Amino acid sequence: MVKQIHRLSARAVETAGKAGLVADGGGLYLSVSKSGAKSWRYIFQFSGKRKEMGLGKYPAVSLQNARIKAQDAREMVSSGCNPITERKRQLVQDQARQTTFKSFIDEWLPEIQSEFQNAKHSKQWDMTLNHYAMPLHALPIDGVTTDHVLGVLKPIWAEKPETASRLRGRIERALDAAKARGLRSGENPAAWRGHLQTLLPKPKKLSRGHQPAMPYENIPEFMAQLRTLGSVSALGLEWLILSGSRSNEVMGAVWSEIDEVTGIWTLPANRMKSGREHQVPLVSRHFEILEKVRLLKGEGDYLFPGQRRGRPLSGMAFLMLMRRMNVGHYVPHGFRSSFRDWTGDETDFSRDVAEMAIAHKVGNSVEIAYRRRKAIEKRRELLCQWEVYLSS
Repeated sequence: MVKQIHRLSARAVETAGKAGLVADGGGLYLSVSKSGAKSWRYIFQFSGKRKEMGLGKYPAVSLQNARIKAQDAREMVSSGCNPITERKRQLVQDQARQTTFKSFIDEWLPEIQSEFQNAKHSKQWDMTLNHYAMPLHALPIDGVTTDHVLGVLKPIWAEKPETASRLRGRIERALDAAKARGLRSGENPAAWRGHLQTLLPKPKKLSRGHQPAMPYENIPEFMAQLRTLGSVSALGLEWLILSGSRSNEVMGAVWSEIDEVTGIWTLPANRMKSGREHQVPLVSRHFEILEKVRLLKGEGDYLFPGQRRGRPLSGMAFLMLMRRMNVGHYVPHGFRSSFRDWTGDETDFSRDVAEMAIAHKVGNSVEIAYRRRKAIEKRRELLCQWEVYLSS
């Protein structure tokens, strides 16, 4: 026996006032709340279970439109498809079409800020995805293809291999996040293994960028010149060379990190590129520098205060100082390489001690913890010899 449908009239819908469900037939119901608000429901059986699907509020959805929606849902059920699941899928697809790569990363990047080591790390992510990946910005997030990814990577793959490699990884991460949210499906077009590795040259065959390093034979003369200046930036750069540190580590150094009793500068994990705490043994010249900057100490806790009150030196201070000193194309970061070359060429210290001195990872976590305890005095001895050499 065929169930009667289209039982209701427009007038009956308009005047219905008793709370409850009013059947139109074929699973379509008008739901009337105690407050008098009305909405449409489609009730059906799927996989042996009762399901209920909302079709919209009355009068925004008229009786005629509700019947059309109910008929579409009935046809899905007849074909073995759950209309509720299908509607959710369609909503996700619609959202994906409306979500561009740019709008997605603008929403997603702030959500992963906590994993970045520092503000510089955060800016690097923002710059690569917003500058180099600009050709992807207007594309729907579910429409980014391998060709699109290659289009942003190929122009810089040979010229800027490190940047290109990081860009690829960040695009892959963003697209994986979009997939996890249901905005994409299928394989990741930015994946390296088994995919882009077959279409691009292997990274090890690319010429890696480097920081121009002053030959260690020239550094003692440079240090003598540097010590005649006496400025905060000159003292900071000298500290950097003596300790084999990075510019941002020195510029962000604060008095609370210095233990003058044990002679150790302890850099917390959140200031280190490796994400691990690093200890630097101090040598005699470090203490002389401390006495000099103590006289310059202004507001705030920074060892090397900048011109702005309560702020450290500018991020370009060391580089600009070297430019003013007319030392050619060398950069502050290159002194780490100079120190490493000197250690290998002129001393008998082991590779592990030299690598740990410049905060490079050596071994697994257990070995690192053991060597940190055992090697601190060896590293102090190494830096003492480096100090003597720099003063020669």
